[in-house]
Amino acid sequence: MIKIEFSLAIALYIALTVSLVLIFWMILERKKVKKFFSSEDRFFWQCNICTYVYVDSRHSVISQCPRCRSYNKKEEAQHA
Repeated sequence: MIKIEFSLAIALYIALTVSLVLIFWMILERKKVKKFFSSEDRFFWQCNICTYVYVDSRHSVISQCPRCRSYNKKEEAQHA
């Protein structure tokens, strides 16, 4: 049988437990980063009244400006 001091056994147990918690935490944080906001052009809106640029990912055709509360319609890009 392997002889080990009590204080060394406690230190190893604590070190392994803390390491497992940190690894689990890092895995969960990495998954959160993947769900982060996507900066696609379709989410950016510019108000026609006050020219404020804002992000609205919930609406695709009409959105309300958070600054002046006017409604804005997304215009299709015109091909030259």
